[in-house]
Amino acid sequence: MNHANGSAVAGSSSGSGDDLAPRRNSKRPKYSRFTQQELPACKPILTPKWVISVFTLIGVIFVPIGVAALLASNNVVEIVDQYDDKCVPPNMTNDKVAYIQNATFDKTCIRTLQVLKNMSQPIYVYYQLDNFYQNHRRYVKSRNDEQLRKASQANETSGCDPERTANGAPIVPCGLIAWSLFNDTYKFSLDNKNLTVNKKGISWKSDRDHKFGKDVYPKNFQNSSVIGGAKLDPKIPLSEQEDLIVWMRTAALPTFRKLYGKIEQDLKEGDSIIVTLENNYNTYSFSGKKKLVLSTSSWLGGKNDFLGIAYLAIGGLCFFLAVAFTVIYLVKPRKLGDPSYLSWNRNPAGN
Repeated sequence: MNHANGSAVAGSSSGSGDDLAPRRNSKRPKYSRFTQQELPACKPILTPKWVISVFTLIGVIFVPIGVAALLASNNVVEIVDQYDDKCVPPNMTNDKVAYIQNATFDKTCIRTLQVLKNMSQPIYVYYQLDNFYQNHRRYVKSRNDEQLRKASQANETSGCDPERTANGAPIVPCGLIAWSLFNDTYKFSLDNKNLTVNKKGISWKSDRDHKFGKDVYPKNFQNSSVIGGAKLDPKIPLSEQEDLIVWMRTAALPTFRKLYGKIEQDLKEGDSIIVTLENNYNTYSFSGKKKLVLSTSSWLGGKNDFLGIAYLAIGGLCFFLAVAFTVIYLVKPRKLGDPSYLSWNRNPAGN
């Protein structure tokens, strides 16, 4: 009697233990057609006719675009004048750095530009610098965007090393980018009449409206012992100092052009433009080059043959592949999906 009761109790205890045992959690993800990659998909069969048709279509589209891009680029008229070496006095050619760093030397230089083709307004005036690495990490980081935007942050100079302060006071705008602002100047004349260079609207509107404050004024700028470049008018807010705004949009490559202004007058073939420039910017310390560029524009922008050549190259390659595949298909056709071409069928022994 007691033995039966003990068996019953043991059985009850065993069943209760099974019920209380923790269940093992499965790591299997919840089933869905997406996770199991069972959604409907397009699985085209690349037959020879389809491949040849696609290559031909790409060639038909790309070649005309390339031709149009090249024609647009060729219609752009450019005048490029490298003046860095030519504007150094003959007696200073062996020590150009000493010449450019000596403030007592006259840096005025007269250049003559010949117009070889008619140039329709607006004519864009650029300065081009070679071997100038604006993309250097330390150079790019040497600025403070909050200081540029808000007058209340004028004393915020973090990140501007080594141009944070001068004479114990914060610099506005601080940093190496602003400090190295390009300071060559150009004046143009044609037939003894000045050509006006419009310097309004040469920067991005988004930069003027959002990155440079209307209530932020230059303060203590270029006031240290070493002058890097141009000075700024302390009475004009940064949002209106467009030369600075253009300069502070750093270039990605060591050779770059930046917009100086616009000549809003047509120039005719054979015109001689007299340029009176101030050769102030020091590119001699790092073996750089300076060029003055006058250029028209097209619907594609400035003069650049790369886009047209790239489209023509890709379109021509596609035409060549289409012709090659067509010849192969006609001369030695291959049955689609013929299992006899499989290696193990051609060599049944498996050797």
